[in-house]
Amino acid sequence: MQNLYAKIQTMRNTFNAYVIGQEYMFQFIFIAFVTQTHILIEGVPGLAKTRAVNLMADLVNAQFNRIQFTPDLLPTDIVGSEVFNVQNGQCYIRKGPIFANVILADEINRAPAKVQSALLEAMQERQVTIAGKTEELSPFFVVLATENPIEQEGTFPLSEAQTDRFAVKLVVDYPSQDAELKILELQEKVGDAWDVKPIFTPNELLTLGRVINKVRVVPELKNYIVRIVEATRKPEQYGLGALAKYIRLGASPRASIYLMKIGKVIAFLKNRDFALPEDIKAVAHEVLRHRILLTFEAQADNVSSDDIIDQIVAKIPIPKMD
Repeated sequence: MQNLYAKIQTMRNTFNAYVIGQEYMFQFIFIAFVTQTHILIEGVPGLAKTRAVNLMADLVNAQFNRIQFTPDLLPTDIVGSEVFNVQNGQCYIRKGPIFANVILADEINRAPAKVQSALLEAMQERQVTIAGKTEELSPFFVVLATENPIEQEGTFPLSEAQTDRFAVKLVVDYPSQDAELKILELQEKVGDAWDVKPIFTPNELLTLGRVINKVRVVPELKNYIVRIVEATRKPEQYGLGALAKYIRLGASPRASIYLMKIGKVIAFLKNRDFALPEDIKAVAHEVLRHRILLTFEAQADNVSSDDIIDQIVAKIPIPKMD
């Protein structure tokens, strides 16, 4: 087991050597890999989102494809299409870029509804439909989608159904001044390239995910998770009635599932075989922020979903753990 933790630390160190000041992304991309869940990443251009995902794919020897979403994109552009071979008079399936291990869906909110629907099938069912035929995707399949928060023209808001399929939503901020100075030094040394060797394989991460799933979550902690999520739906029942006017729709049961699954990974990374409330609190914002739909009154009062989560986590009593 110690060798396993050493490999994870080597992976972390390698990532930090080539993506400066964004360890936040490393942690959650690693979580996505071992839990086989999908991530929505929000951040302005130039924060190394593409670089981070591409490097992580190389570190696990996974096939990586980047899809640039645009308003004129078609579903066949990502899933593939049926092609007629004039030489033998038969049709065959030409697979699209979705057939990879790690997909970077760049600026996903620029894609029209039909494209987002095709991606939703891939994310949820791990399969795509081409010319009426079902094609299975790889057992190791993760979608990491980016959103640019500053541009609204030519964008299509994600449906609640699709947003809910993302396990977490990350909000990536600018690096610190010290980190940005290191970025300049790294640019002088290696430019945009990197030379790394794979540390894990996709199959090893699938196996690791099954090991992490055995991390214990006691009934008291499960109740704590459910109470946090239910407070987003019925805040008045938890002494948070003032929040009711700000919440149009609370989090779905997927939030509870992902809080538990990701909490297990956090516990594992801390070398524990049992989860604690602090593990759940550590990922509450990432799991819940995109699942709480706000009212117009919240926007008028400048209240964000993160503000609401802060109040809920502070209010829900932490269970006693034996």
